[in-house]
Amino acid sequence: MARTLINAPSTARRGEVIEIRATIGHPMETGFRPGEDGKVVPRNIIQRFSCRYNGELVFSAELFSALSANPYLSFFTTATETGTLTLTWEGDKGFTHTETVALRVTA
Repeated sequence: MARTLINAPSTARRGEVIEIRATIGHPMETGFRPGEDGKVVPRNIIQRFSCRYNGELVFSAELFSALSANPYLSFFTTATETGTLTLTWEGDKGFTHTETVALRVTA
């Protein structure tokens, strides 16, 4: 299981622009670096990140091997209704990790 840190408001006013910040503990091995034994360490990166707000895609990114370990992402969306933010990371070797955050929207 991956270690994540997500910073998102738990409440917002309808129409308010909110910031979501997320990081995940992941080595992001490029597949180019030699290991201690001199052999290339196999590639192991997160390839895709997405955030859905009540099922609707509000942000997505394709990630590449030039990204550092423990990638951090920050993005904005508009609070429209009470619901759930679903954040998903997908990567090499069948890696998938999903976290959810509840958002309550007030008038």
